[in-house]
Amino acid sequence: MEPYVMALDQGTTSSRAILFDQSGGIVSRAQYPFRQIYPQPGWVEHDPMEIWATEKRALAEAVSLAHIDPKKIAAIGITNQRETTILWDAATGEPVCNAIVWQCRRTAGICDGLKAAGLGPAVTEKTGLLIDAYFSGTKLKWLLDNVPGLRQRAERGELRAGTVDSWLIWNLTGGAAHVTDYSNASRTMLFNIRTLRWDEELCRALEIPLCLLPEPCPNCWEYGRVAPGIPGLETLAGIPICGSAGDQPAALFGQACFRPGQAKNTYGTGCFTLMNVGAEPVRSSHGLVTSVGWSLGGSVTYALEGSVFNAGSTIQWLRDELGLIQSAPECDRLAESVPDAGGVVVVPAFTGLGAPYWDMYARGSIFGLTRGSTRAHIARAVLDSIAYQVTDLVRAMAADAPCPMSVLRVDGGASVSDIMMQTQADLLRLGVDRPAQVETTAFGAAALAGLFCGVFSGTEELERLRRSQHVFYPQREETACAADYAQWHRAVSRCRGWIENEL
Repeated sequence: MEPYVMALDQGTTSSRAILFDQSGGIVSRAQYPFRQIYPQPGWVEHDPMEIWATEKRALAEAVSLAHIDPKKIAAIGITNQRETTILWDAATGEPVCNAIVWQCRRTAGICDGLKAAGLGPAVTEKTGLLIDAYFSGTKLKWLLDNVPGLRQRAERGELRAGTVDSWLIWNLTGGAAHVTDYSNASRTMLFNIRTLRWDEELCRALEIPLCLLPEPCPNCWEYGRVAPGIPGLETLAGIPICGSAGDQPAALFGQACFRPGQAKNTYGTGCFTLMNVGAEPVRSSHGLVTSVGWSLGGSVTYALEGSVFNAGSTIQWLRDELGLIQSAPECDRLAESVPDAGGVVVVPAFTGLGAPYWDMYARGSIFGLTRGSTRAHIARAVLDSIAYQVTDLVRAMAADAPCPMSVLRVDGGASVSDIMMQTQADLLRLGVDRPAQVETTAFGAAALAGLFCGVFSGTEELERLRRSQHVFYPQREETACAADYAQWHRAVSRCRGWIENEL
């Protein structure tokens, strides 16, 4: 009987479920979007019940579409949007407020206070991170400080907190498991990446009661089993949930980047470049962060990471807010209709700038507009902006990493854009390798679960399963690329500190 592995891929804008066979092929999939909630400028929220409802619906539909006996599903793996923070009632499982999303910048003032108190060096030394509103710790502190009654309830042990992986596992197990995996825990600003434990000093500094937090576990581990009686999932009762990783380390794993120096970039809502740096964390001096990639068989693999906050979301902005395009593919067609951006530069700092700048107060800008600028030039500038931001990350990584990068493996929705991938290869002067299996994040979660339950024999087998669909090599003159990249940096310098300086 051929076994299958189900991956739940809970993202920033949609919930998905994908069933994989033993060769890594997709048997079935389902996907449902959910609302983005913007209570104030710079604030982003999700409804946790909507996350659970859409993920549950996607899971049930993917099983139905597969036309297989559900008993053939050997395991479930989970991957998720990281840093998004949820707080719920321990007795009822009901969320007590909306989730604060990773993109949300409402805790910038808290971060400024922590920096002023001198906590920065301890955060970097213990967690591998920088103090920024991006990470979960200050989001949880904000909820406890600002939603009436929550701090008192938390201190009485009545509440549970976690990132989206914890929320899904709690619901799938009927509240039996309050856990997280090491990769997600390492994005909270509360987790010591060397001891693999919650850091009591940092929890005290942020006034986070330890009783709120889930138990940290390896990425390849049995967290629990699907509880009986979950409406719509009755046929899945008893299936083990035994793989979990945040979306970006899951993609690194799914891209078979198992050796130090191998790297990938995911072009999703944001862009996330990760490099496998091996068994010892690397302390960045160029604005990057270090996280746990995965823990497998008792060994920990660390990843050096740079994060871009707005990538695919910039294409969505062109479509949904500006109305310049009707669909994401139209952005490519428009961009290909002009030879270049015509001097237009878009800096998509809608929620600040991530690595290597870490400017919470930057805001989006468009430069270089003339009377001859068209929507095609703006579309081209949007695609260029994504490639420029990834170039910033890779250059910082080259300066920090103990091993050189020879190729960049790519995935994510926007990686289907040939014009952007070619621009990326031109800017990096590296090969850009797009795989045949583009669902690398979901496959990473499935692979972790499959390793635990024996569907896959080891990383060597997973490495053999990865195949390239196309490798883009540099074509454009290096001097022309350098001139455009310098123009990008001039534009970035003009949009930084926008709120802070009250320009």
